[in-house]
Amino acid sequence: GRAACCKMCSQEDFQAQRSQLVALLVSGSLEGFESILDWLLSWDVLSWEDYEGLSFPGQPLSCSARRLLDTVWNKGAWGCQKLIEAIQGAQVNSQTLELHDCWDPHSLHPAQDLQSHRPAIVRRLYSHIEVVLELARERGFLSLYECDEIRLPIFTSSQRARRLLDLATVKANGLAAFLLQHTQELPVSQSPPYEAAECQKFIAKLRTTVLAQSHFLSTYDGVENLCLEDIYTENILELQTEVGMARAPQKSPTTLGLEELFGTHSHRNKDADTVLVVGEAGSGKSTLLQQLHSLWATGRDFQQFLLVFPFSCRQLQCVAKPLSLRMLLFEHCCWPDVGQHDVFQFLLDYPERVLLTFDGLDEFKFRFTDQERHCSPTDPTSVQTLLFNLLQGNLLKGACKVLTSRPDSVSALLRKYVRTEYHLKGFSEEGIKLYLRKCHSEPEVADRLIQLLQATSALHGLCHLPVFSWMVSKCYQELLMQDGGSPATTTDMYLLILQHFLLHDSPPDSASCGLGPGLLQGRLPTLLHLGRLALWGLAMCCYVFSAQQLQTAQVDSADISLGFLVCAQSVGPGNVTPLEFLHITFQCFFAAFYLAFSADTSAASLRHLFNCRRLGSSSLARLLPTLCVQDSRDKKGSEMALLQKAEPHNLQITAAFLAGLLSQEHRDLQATCQTSEKVLLRRKMCVRWCLARSLREHFHSIPSAVPGEAKSMHAMPSFIWLIRSLYEMQEEQLARKAVRRLDVGHLKLTFCNVGPAECAALAFVLRHLRRPVALQLDHNSVGDVGVEQLLPCLDVCTAVYLRDNGISDRGACMLVERAVHCEQLQKLALFNNKLTDGCAHAVSKLLAHKQNFLALRLGNNHITDVGAQVLAQGLKSSTSLQFLGFWGNSVGDKGAQALAEAVADHQSLKWLSLVGNGIGSVGAQALALMLEKNKSLEELCLEENHVYDEGVCSLAEGLKRNSSLKVLKLSNNSITYQGAEALLQALNRNSTILEVWLRGNLFSLEETEVLSCRDTRLLL
Repeated sequence: GRAACCKMCSQEDFQAQRSQLVALLVSGSLEGFESILDWLLSWDVLSWEDYEGLSFPGQPLSCSARRLLDTVWNKGAWGCQKLIEAIQGAQVNSQTLELHDCWDPHSLHPAQDLQSHRPAIVRRLYSHIEVVLELARERGFLSLYECDEIRLPIFTSSQRARRLLDLATVKANGLAAFLLQHTQELPVSQSPPYEAAECQKFIAKLRTTVLAQSHFLSTYDGVENLCLEDIYTENILELQTEVGMARAPQKSPTTLGLEELFGTHSHRNKDADTVLVVGEAGSGKSTLLQQLHSLWATGRDFQQFLLVFPFSCRQLQCVAKPLSLRMLLFEHCCWPDVGQHDVFQFLLDYPERVLLTFDGLDEFKFRFTDQERHCSPTDPTSVQTLLFNLLQGNLLKGACKVLTSRPDSVSALLRKYVRTEYHLKGFSEEGIKLYLRKCHSEPEVADRLIQLLQATSALHGLCHLPVFSWMVSKCYQELLMQDGGSPATTTDMYLLILQHFLLHDSPPDSASCGLGPGLLQGRLPTLLHLGRLALWGLAMCCYVFSAQQLQTAQVDSADISLGFLVCAQSVGPGNVTPLEFLHITFQCFFAAFYLAFSADTSAASLRHLFNCRRLGSSSLARLLPTLCVQDSRDKKGSEMALLQKAEPHNLQITAAFLAGLLSQEHRDLQATCQTSEKVLLRRKMCVRWCLARSLREHFHSIPSAVPGEAKSMHAMPSFIWLIRSLYEMQEEQLARKAVRRLDVGHLKLTFCNVGPAECAALAFVLRHLRRPVALQLDHNSVGDVGVEQLLPCLDVCTAVYLRDNGISDRGACMLVERAVHCEQLQKLALFNNKLTDGCAHAVSKLLAHKQNFLALRLGNNHITDVGAQVLAQGLKSSTSLQFLGFWGNSVGDKGAQALAEAVADHQSLKWLSLVGNGIGSVGAQALALMLEKNKSLEELCLEENHVYDEGVCSLAEGLKRNSSLKVLKLSNNSITYQGAEALLQALNRNSTILEVWLRGNLFSLEETEVLSCRDTRLLL
């Protein structure tokens, strides 16, 4: 950026680089921007009135930057050049700009000299502002009120120095002369503040603390000391953008590495400081943050931050006393042994060198609000107010914050304060293999596990979430020795890990063949104790348990020894380390176990648990008196108030586990748990009835179809949960009953976090539909394994839309090979995926053999001329295809020639898109010959190619002999007036064509006006 800026000297160049200059101005902190203003004031580029208009408090930095550019542009070329010099000086810490450290302390124009030497004076005042303020007040130049205004904690030391100089400019009482004289005597700090011994000691201590916390894997397993560096495997991290933002609509989300987390990507809000990472429970959010911490602490990455402070939201919510920012950082993360004041002042002065991470907002019981503003870094407030104001930037503005959460817990209000959002989607297929190989030093064990996963698609689908891959690794012996089928549902996997822990905690001669009576009955009280604690914790949004809470829940050392409760990282002083479940999903599992097999569970509780409305009403309230972890003096009303704050998503996970535990698949487990058959039967019937009823209510809420259109349903968030719960029960009759009355022609499940496990559940339920449906799963995480899971329901699909789902050739081949045999399936959309020429033969076979197939969209993949030539062979045999989308590939001229030859005699094709395929004049000539012969094509899209005038002239000749084409799109093809003239001649002989798109070509304004007048069908 600097090299480009150096060449600017004219106002025209300055204006042409405006967006680049804005980016440079906002790339640093407010401190950097204000230092640029200092230089411009000292050079008289800005007047005092200009400066006041640009330094308005609370104004977003991007707005100030744009106003500065407007102001300087009006000053002429000299002003523009001086701004560029100031930006360059700020980028290299002012080393290229000469500081004029000497001035006349007895000047006759002190206010003017303060402005002329402002950068040097700010630098001298920085370290001595308190002394100077006190001296000025003693001598009568400042009032106490004025001093307090300058000392406001929202200002850094350099900002306080600037506000003192601003005040001296407008006061005529001798303050300017006093400052000019007194500042000359102050020493200049030659080294940056972070090089001071106190800061260096604290940075070293903080690195050591963070490294110790991040060395071992902190999630899933509290027994084994798994070294993070040995086990960490990259997840799929995608950049999320809002619908309608600048990202090209046909492009897939950008997949990034962890090292790119703070890159200059597309931003939701450029003035915000918070980076948001969302992902489902078990997708690896906590481990990703732990890896970030480790990379920083070891000096391998993220060294733009001098200080990194990690926090856990589930532990922060346990802090009851009021906190200040200083207390949060020092008392609850790392305490400076010396120079606490200097270290904290450095934090405030250089926030851009600070990173704060907050893991698990979904486990924070307080909902985000921006109603209570708190700006003082030293005044205490509640922990939620402190956190929310940090995320908004009211505290420590300029410091970067990373926040993780499950998607459902992030409100639209919070997203207003998010700079960049990422979606963590778990492991890729290669990631699963790599993780298992890292977990097992014996290659043959890893190979057998990988082979097992590849042969068992249901289990493979679960393992895309790291928590399930960990379970597979942990239970490898049980999995490899099983004679029966492998786990298919989430409940199956959690029962398998339960079996593993029970065997590990049992005598060596215990039975090792499943959850039999001998293994389970002896530890049933332990499981119910853990379940009671888990359920109370969910109701109260409590995920970290004190010794008192454990004692009240009757959880003793024998229960803890089973291994599902592990030590939590304490957030504050205390002698007894609190405990937490291995993972939030384990807490949900044990809560479900308690509900399934405890004598206290009522039918009313189950009905409320499976209610689609917000959970947390009387369902769990009825259980609280028996759980009794709260102090008995608490009133029931306060318990109800707490239940209203329960996290609905956790209760949905619990409900799905409950459905699985009460399924017929686990009747042996149910018989072992000493609950009467009559009670279990009633609970099973209740759950079945609840699920079927909830789905029927969901279907009844669908609006009637618009006349002439198919009835469409966009699934609500609870729909996927209900389908997962049905799948956990594994009862075909229940699934058939649940969807019996679903009467829609189009089922939309876009942006619903559908992964392979959800695909298995959808197929299990949707295959029982009575009428065909178009299934739209755009913008999810289906992948190849998810496609495999969907195959059983393709027979009831008229169309399948799978845009943006990370599908490769393997998944596409499975899909189209099955589609050939599905009579009702007529449309496939696979654009924005990872397809290459490798899937071309399978797709060609589909086109050749399925003679009722209507639409194929393969846009924005990686198909070249080789694949296009193979597909063209199938297209020649197709008699039904109407829509063919190839945009955003690389078919080139050879591919265009092959497709043109196939389409020339095609009798049904109406729409062909070859946008952005590198097609030149040779390909255009082939398409022109096609137009001369074809009698069905109505729209041809050739935008963003290299057609040029030569190709347009060929197309114009084809148009003269064509009688079917209605729309020809040629935008962004470097066409000049010569090419447009050829088109005009063709239009004079063609009355069928309605529109020719020519936007973004090489026409002057005058030529555009002339062409528009000559034929209104030219869209310019």
